[in-house]
Amino acid sequence: MKRRTLKNEITHDGVGLHKGEIINLKLIPTKSGGIIFKRVDLEAGKNEILLNPNNTFDLTRGTNLKNEYGAAVYTIEHFMSALYVKGITDLIVELNGNELPICDGSTIKFIELIEEAGILELEEEVSEVVVREPIYLSKGDKHVIALPYDGYKLTYTIKFDHTFLKSQLAEFEITEENYKKEIAPARTFCFDYEIEYLKKNNLALGGSLENAIVIKKDGVLNPEGLRFEDEFVRHKMLDIIGDLKILNRPIKAHIIAVKAGHLIDVEFAQLLAKIN
Repeated sequence: MKRRTLKNEITHDGVGLHKGEIINLKLIPTKSGGIIFKRVDLEAGKNEILLNPNNTFDLTRGTNLKNEYGAAVYTIEHFMSALYVKGITDLIVELNGNELPICDGSTIKFIELIEEAGILELEEEVSEVVVREPIYLSKGDKHVIALPYDGYKLTYTIKFDHTFLKSQLAEFEITEENYKKEIAPARTFCFDYEIEYLKKNNLALGGSLENAIVIKKDGVLNPEGLRFEDEFVRHKMLDIIGDLKILNRPIKAHIIAVKAGHLIDVEFAQLLAKIN
């Protein structure tokens, strides 16, 4: 695949999920260098963070990056998911804070921004990550498997000990058409009993029913309901696509994920990097 950037700069202002501050996001085309997050609120020369599996940290509730100077950017997975499906490999991402805007909790807005800016195909090619034999990673009851496959297919299953959300399974070929229709609209979610803990720990300060699904004992708090009956597992698919984008390369494999999450996703990306 040819490397890609944007044709034009584009900006978007939106609330950050965890700090609740307004984030000014600017996407700037570049013809080399990969994906670089640039914190314009920090000292120049120490404020650039390269998308790289080795720069990840604190993967409990999201996928986060930092550089050797301690500059960090949080909750990048939704944005990276959109970049993956649009094939963007080279971009400067300017931010005036430490996280990406949460938008509506899905990737619809990021897809729209990329399409509005336009895509520029570059001369240089980027090699695929090709899985030629099965690869496994397990952590307790969480598992990720990659099988040889002529394309990119994702199978995902979730299971919760909850009165409303129990188990869901979904499988899709990861094409741009399928992604935009079946995965991009799926929103992030949390359980109502988590909210007090998150707020006490200065997390999800920007969270609301406008940007997340909140699950209660017998349904969801969101008055409009769900976008898909299995929106929860579809959002987990959105997440793992974004997490594996830290390789910044197209993937050729059938990925099977069981109750996975950001930590095991990133470790699995590091395994994939070693085989290619």
